[in-house]
Amino acid sequence: MRRPRLASDLDLGPGIAALALFGVLAAVFLTAGFDAPAGFEAGASVMEGIGYALFDLADQSPLVTEGFLFAFLAIAVVLDAALDGALLLARREGGDES
Repeated sequence: MRRPRLASDLDLGPGIAALALFGVLAAVFLTAGFDAPAGFEAGASVMEGIGYALFDLADQSPLVTEGFLFAFLAIAVVLDAALDGALLLARREGGDES
């Protein structure tokens, strides 16, 4: 039975790069400052605010939101492509539609 041996021909570059990246991300995370969380106003409809934000009508909403129209459209395109792919894979190879 042979004992496992440590490899001596390792490249230390990727490991050092990973440690450096970890150090940078840890420093950014530990020194980041965030504002205090703000709640919604009393009587404001959160669902209405989400709808206005999705369709990039944030200026018409009483809530302070950001517009997400591009993200909404990008998700719609990706889901449409996934549905088209599923239909293409589900089609029978013989060509008969019975």
